[in-house]
Amino acid sequence: MNNQINDLLGFLADSPTPFHAVKNISRRLEGAGFKRLEEAKAWDIKQPGNYYVVRNDSSLIAMRLDQVSGDAGFRMVGAHTDSPCLKVKPRATQCRDGYVMLAVEVYGGALLNPWFDRDLGLAGRINIKTSTGAITSRLLRTDRPVAFIPSLAIHLDRSANEGRNIDRQKHLPAVLMRTDEDQHDFEDLLKTWLTKEEPELDIASILSFELSLHDCQQPALVGLHDEFIASARLDNLLSCHAATEALIASTGPVNRMIVLNDHEEVGSASTSGAAGPFLESVLSRLCRDHEILGRSLERSMLISADNAHAVHPNYADRHEPDHRPLMNAGPVIKINHNQNYATNSESEALFRVVCESNNINYQSFVMRSDLGCGSTIGPITATRVGVRTVDIGVAQLGMHSIRELAGVKDQVDLAHVLRGFFDYPDWPF
Repeated sequence: MNNQINDLLGFLADSPTPFHAVKNISRRLEGAGFKRLEEAKAWDIKQPGNYYVVRNDSSLIAMRLDQVSGDAGFRMVGAHTDSPCLKVKPRATQCRDGYVMLAVEVYGGALLNPWFDRDLGLAGRINIKTSTGAITSRLLRTDRPVAFIPSLAIHLDRSANEGRNIDRQKHLPAVLMRTDEDQHDFEDLLKTWLTKEEPELDIASILSFELSLHDCQQPALVGLHDEFIASARLDNLLSCHAATEALIASTGPVNRMIVLNDHEEVGSASTSGAAGPFLESVLSRLCRDHEILGRSLERSMLISADNAHAVHPNYADRHEPDHRPLMNAGPVIKINHNQNYATNSESEALFRVVCESNNINYQSFVMRSDLGCGSTIGPITATRVGVRTVDIGVAQLGMHSIRELAGVKDQVDLAHVLRGFFDYPDWPF
């Protein structure tokens, strides 16, 4: 257990953005013998093997193919690589009252209060033009805190603890540095950081960037007995890590696949999101014609793995009385009859059988009838490609905060049950 959890902590620390997460997962896959396929090139897959595909540097599909012809179907696990955060605006810097401020936009449904008074780094993808006119990209991750969003002192707002409203435009710009100038060239700063990482890098100009702030506090085990994981981006890099490790460890003999999409937190509507054509394109190229694809999908199943709401002991009344998941008590089956989750009685039954055959406890979750329900890539993928789907995930607290909490045992159990799904011998279709 310790090796697996320590590996997860390292992965979380090294993956401040979806770009970094996909790069790190790609390295793991290649170390396990997976071959990268390029979407722009022909795929000549005639023998069983291990492959992966990357789109936009932020989404990834990996597969272990045991039957490369016919309509054998696929066992798939889906998760998402993105998390709510603060993204840097194109005209990034503002000089105000003696400070250089970094302008940001809220990405996804972030809890904003926890972003104040924390040591923040900067990470993401930068597109550059070289002196020869070539266009290329690089990933950036500052190795130390470079920004800070300070709270207003209570002396200047005596009602702060009674509920302070956050103006996203006025209150979230981050302090970057002191200045006596009227303007500051953010691109010069990016060049300096990139050149420090790669001294020989040829940078004629910065063309564009996708950067976000991230918490520099390292992931950690917390609790009296180290039974919890505290980290940024547990939703949903925890599931990405478990799915990757389960795929690498699985033995089949079936077609197994992980689908890790970007942009889930903003609705999945992108070329690399679950509502886009990425998975459908990969499946079509593997199955070669619509007849085979249709029969194959009828023999397939997707586990959509995205974290669930553990019962909060200070707000237990916000949960359905008989559906209060606990951390370290097993994966949670998520059910919503209005289809915000894709679970139905058939897919739920199949997942329960896999859990029981692997001696893994499981729980169930439904939202209170008087509260709205979130969603996942599950119903989006099911709608897009027509695959039976079950929505599950480990129970966590602090969802969408800059620092979240999940159970150590749950991460181990999730990886175990996902591998059990890949390797389950007696599938009914």
